[in-house]
Amino acid sequence: MENKSTKILIAIVIILVITTGVLFTIKIIKEKNNGSDEVISLGTEVLDKKKNENGKNEKNLTTFNGIDRPIAVMIDNHKSAMPQAGLNDAYIVYEMIVEGGETRLMALFKGKNLDKIGPIRSARHYFLDYALENDAIYVHYGWSPQAERDIAKLGVNNVNGLVQSANDFWRAKGKSSPHNVVSTTKNILNIAEAKDYSLKSDKKSVLNYVSDEVNLNSEQKANKFSIKYSDYNTVSYTYNSDSKKYLRYSRNTKQVDWDTKENVFAKNIIITFVKNSTLNDGENKGRQTLDNVGTCDGYYITNGKAIKIKCEKKSRKEQTVYKDMQGNEIKVNDGNTFIQICPIDAKVSFE
Repeated sequence: MENKSTKILIAIVIILVITTGVLFTIKIIKEKNNGSDEVISLGTEVLDKKKNENGKNEKNLTTFNGIDRPIAVMIDNHKSAMPQAGLNDAYIVYEMIVEGGETRLMALFKGKNLDKIGPIRSARHYFLDYALENDAIYVHYGWSPQAERDIAKLGVNNVNGLVQSANDFWRAKGKSSPHNVVSTTKNILNIAEAKDYSLKSDKKSVLNYVSDEVNLNSEQKANKFSIKYSDYNTVSYTYNSDSKKYLRYSRNTKQVDWDTKENVFAKNIIITFVKNSTLNDGENKGRQTLDNVGTCDGYYITNGKAIKIKCEKKSRKEQTVYKDMQGNEIKVNDGNTFIQICPIDAKVSFE
């Protein structure tokens, strides 16, 4: 009987020792992981859940990963420039008003190898704000006086195709000048490297991408909607529930890729209402400027629904933070995004 009690006592001691060891191991792992409980797997394997700055496991995201520095390319959006090349390979495309009621696009590419991007057009100074917040190399073909001044003033790493060789930026057949200048990512990066620009970047994404599907809790349906930039230019989107993406239209024409003829699509659309005004620069060309620093109203649209948001930008160089009406940074679906920066009085119609 005494022998049995001794065995029980020894078993209890062993259990206590093992438990203490396990708890101590957990404590060490948590301390190494800054107190997080997420990474512990005892007895099998400890998974390295090194996160990117979006707060998600890097290997789960496809839209924004790696340390390749983005390039931001000014894309012509005149009707004579359509269709454009490369828009479906951009992880973000910004659209903003320019002179004459036209809009121009700025497409951001990261880690892509593309044989044709364009048509490429000239710089406008307010597009620099969004190249800077993405730490992107800014690519253009010529510039306005304001853009030329601000590129120097703000120290923007830029590639001006107008002063490069015809082998690097050339005029493609099938479109008339000035709506036909194209280039490749390889040419752009080679020029950037020759200018001693860094081709790597550790800057976090402007958008808070998540790998889990975001389905907005909203009564506002957004299966089809339009944004009127001017009497001359209205952009619209139609949701495809099978692909869970939006088809993009400009001036009532479905947009397709220049070469592949694939439909241009978006997983996410962000609308930002920004006050624009005509510059009094003495040239009477109707050039615009934007009052985009501060807090602006907007929408986030994905998977057939829309929510109202606030778009906060503290300075020209600082990243825009997109928040819901409760003040929380919105989670954005892993996929490409069109950011529609439109006039403050632009009419947005949902169907």
